[in-house]
Amino acid sequence: MTAQRHFIFWGLALASFILLLFVFSEILLPFILGAVIAYLLNPAVDALGRRKIKRGPAALLILGIFSVIVGGLLAVTLPVITREVIELCNNIPAYLDRLQDLLAPQRARLEAFLYPEGTPALNEIAKEHAGTAATAAGVIAGGVAQGGQALLHVIGLIVITPIVAYFMMKEWPRIIAWGKDLMPPKRKDTILGLFREIDTKLSGFIRGQVTVALILAVSYAIALSVLGLKYGFVIGLASGLLSIIPMVGSVGGLFVGTLAAWMQTGEWQFALAVASVFIIGQIIEGNLLTPKIVGDRVGLHPLWIFFVLMAGASLLGFLGLLIAVPVAAIISVLAAFAIRQYKASPFYKGDKRG
Repeated sequence: MTAQRHFIFWGLALASFILLLFVFSEILLPFILGAVIAYLLNPAVDALGRRKIKRGPAALLILGIFSVIVGGLLAVTLPVITREVIELCNNIPAYLDRLQDLLAPQRARLEAFLYPEGTPALNEIAKEHAGTAATAAGVIAGGVAQGGQALLHVIGLIVITPIVAYFMMKEWPRIIAWGKDLMPPKRKDTILGLFREIDTKLSGFIRGQVTVALILAVSYAIALSVLGLKYGFVIGLASGLLSIIPMVGSVGGLFVGTLAAWMQTGEWQFALAVASVFIIGQIIEGNLLTPKIVGDRVGLHPLWIFFVLMAGASLLGFLGLLIAVPVAAIISVLAAFAIRQYKASPFYKGDKRG
């Protein structure tokens, strides 16, 4: 097969795969999530297999332990998160009013500078937008309350995901063998080498960066709750989880947490204490957690991760978020391989025979 036919074949295969993602995006989430769980837990199943435990019981045992841990965490955190989110939605209009009061002196100076004749334009604009924001908050709260369809999706997720994860862990060696059998024999070593690079990047990111994000999420949530910040648990948890994109979680948490602290008390000392939580967290992450846990294994630039997460969410919603990092790892490895091939080609070296 010529290079042109190779290109056409793999181009059509990629286009078909993308088309299938769009067509079945509504039902793919449990299967993709199950595959992700199987990928993460498969090393533990392999470890039990080396101890002469069959893959079926080993997969069931590991999945059971994982489910108990996740269920316990959700049982502890979900009530707190739900309570704080509902309270936040109900209090958004009051917070907007308080924010206007806190900014009133600065707004008055700006009005005096822009409108010397005393036109109350900014005040009217602020009130108009405050009403719009309050209305939007009410719409969001109403949407959450009417999430019957979402509840059905969650039930399907809870039922189907563990089944998919179990069977994938149980059949993992056969799946790998089937994939290898489909590879062109002359290119098998090259393809397997690329898959090893992808696996190194992907496992390094998931088991490294995600571990760091979870540590920060728990630390931020506990620290802000101890300080007495309203909605500190939710703010800390969200900031830590967003730290999967380096700097984004800490910077966002610093801004939101400091603003929330200032609006809660109006005291700069309390706002400074909240800000110090995120500053200390960022120092610990950059100098201790990331070097020790992640190291240099990942090789995915933060801007690249940020882009693919936004692109995935824009195209496929939560499903896009879930597959964004694997896609980023695959593209980065294939791009590096293509650059190596290009630099080894006569076209790059200027060989006239090419």
